[in-house]
Amino acid sequence: MSHSESSHGYSPDREALVKRLHRIEGQVRGIERMVEDDRYCIDILTQISAVTTALDAVGLQILESHVQHCVAGALASGDAREAETKTKELLAAVHRFSRVK
Repeated sequence: MSHSESSHGYSPDREALVKRLHRIEGQVRGIERMVEDDRYCIDILTQISAVTTALDAVGLQILESHVQHCVAGALASGDAREAETKTKELLAAVHRFSRVK
């Protein structure tokens, strides 16, 4: 399925994903307030770690949807070029997620 088409692997979960992203946005605003309020360093770092973990979870959910929908669809289509494209995209995404930070 191409990027221009409206249905993506995560589309059925879009509303829940948006809600999760809004919660994460609220967490980031909370960190900002902690800095403004001159809170203890470790407390701020703990919240940053929680936000990072939450974003990673959203990313992995979208990656899983990409594999189950976009990559699987490309492989099932019999279109070798599309399957290669989606496979390369998948490998690049996995590389980004597995990069040592």
